[in-house]
Amino acid sequence: MKHPTDPTSRRAFIGASAAFAASALPLPVSAATKDKPTASPAVAKARTKLALATYSYWHFTAKKYPIEKVIDHAADLGVEGVDVLHMQMAEEKPAYLRKLKRHAFLNGVGLVGLSIHQGFVKPKAADRQKNIDHTIHCMELAHELGIPCIRLNTGRWRTISFDQLMANRGIEPVPTGHTEEEAFKWCIDSIEKLIPVAEKLGVHMALENHWGLARTPEGLLRIVKAIPSPWLGVLMDTGNFLENPYNKLEMIASRTTFVQAKTYYGGGKWYSLDLDYQRIAKMLAKENYRGYVSIEFEGKENPQTAVPKSVAMMRKAFGA
Repeated sequence: MKHPTDPTSRRAFIGASAAFAASALPLPVSAATKDKPTASPAVAKARTKLALATYSYWHFTAKKYPIEKVIDHAADLGVEGVDVLHMQMAEEKPAYLRKLKRHAFLNGVGLVGLSIHQGFVKPKAADRQKNIDHTIHCMELAHELGIPCIRLNTGRWRTISFDQLMANRGIEPVPTGHTEEEAFKWCIDSIEKLIPVAEKLGVHMALENHWGLARTPEGLLRIVKAIPSPWLGVLMDTGNFLENPYNKLEMIASRTTFVQAKTYYGGGKWYSLDLDYQRIAKMLAKENYRGYVSIEFEGKENPQTAVPKSVAMMRKAFGA
């Protein structure tokens, strides 16, 4: 047997290697299909990734549920992401933010969303500017945490309490002297001012169907279509269209960039919806949605038992 350093042996090896490489090259692609690469059956359908909303463990009770523990739960359940509720954060100091980011990394969990509270349905320009400034601040927090997306609200008139709003199926009276037309302009103008900041920080904004002007798909889409930017999309909350939800969810599906999927084990605090998540999954798959599905448990059952059941339901529906 010749030693590998023998010249004739090396020539034979190189020749064989070249022949193997040539046989492994892809076949020529015709001009008609060169711009349309096809994926193999094994990778053609992306697997939906789930996230846990920290809100699932804390429904605005007196004592906040630590976000670190939600990260632990996500890791234990094999859930890929955590959707952080801004109001649930213990603080905003850099050391805390970096601790959260490190804890998530060490547990193999991504911090994928920051749900904030703000609104632009404010008659006074100064009040709208305060909410713009608050949103920018939250985008900076998201950037520090490595979170790629924040949840936006349109805001609402606040002419009635939230309990009254829920009893009234999300409808609230417009105050005397103002109109919804005014409110749409305020909201669109405010979000337009946020687009350059979102692009600079690399933080996507997703506008939720969360009462107010976005209570209907028509209202939500009116705002998003008025601001044609890749840095603004739609956050589909599956539980916020109370009547005929599937038709309305379908209307916003093509622009959806983040999903929050509600469950109500033990009955909801204000209402419960019996949602068909397999139907919703097919709806999103039709639009080639490949983003996260964040589980928002909003029932009265203990989240320690209800969230695992919610995860199992979503895995079955979305093939996650």
